[in-house]
Amino acid sequence: MTSESPPRRSVQLRGRAFKSLVLAPETPLPDWFADLDAALKRSPTLFDGRALILDVAGLAPKVGDLDALLAELGHRHIRILGIEGTDLTLVGPGRPPLLSGGRLVNTVEIPVQLEPEVPQAPPEPATTSLTIEGSVRSGQSIVHPTGDVTVMGSVSSGAEILAGGSIHVYGALRGRAIAGAARNPRARICCRKFEPELLGIDRLVRTAEDMGTHLRGQAVQIWLDGGAIKFASLD
Repeated sequence: MTSESPPRRSVQLRGRAFKSLVLAPETPLPDWFADLDAALKRSPTLFDGRALILDVAGLAPKVGDLDALLAELGHRHIRILGIEGTDLTLVGPGRPPLLSGGRLVNTVEIPVQLEPEVPQAPPEPATTSLTIEGSVRSGQSIVHPTGDVTVMGSVSSGAEILAGGSIHVYGALRGRAIAGAARNPRARICCRKFEPELLGIDRLVRTAEDMGTHLRGQAVQIWLDGGAIKFASLD
């Protein structure tokens, strides 16, 4: 009785293409390694799982220099799958094979941060409003060209308020109030008791004689509309 050996299969070779990144060291090498270390410090996983080719065309290294270069990369856990850009005979244990005929796809530049930036405290925001806790007495002048003015009390006769924005008076407005002095036609004047001597918004001004008496003593808002000062009750 004879036994037959199973037929032996032939060895199959398959072609397959992979994308890879190419490291191209430049002289002086200490500076190049310093930049590489800075990039790895910011992104420790920069080369994880990537096929890396070493292009030494710009170095013209000797075999010993190439071994030292590979050792430095190995210390950084960078494994090289192949080398291009040299005609050195690299047959030997632990040395990647020589490659040729690679096609350039694109270039990726790793930015180098030369000096760490010192964080600075954000600038304090510019004051845009002014609040007067009490009343503005006769003879006082409040000037605030950068924003709104709010008076928690009243504005006495003979007092004056000039604001770059709007003016809000929670009491009686008996003095002069000019809003929108920073060329702001959208500014308004609001008061709880309307008894002003003079009002102005942007560049337009009205005196007490021009306002009539129908809103006197009421809560009123004043604004510009079509180049004219308008009045309306808030109640």
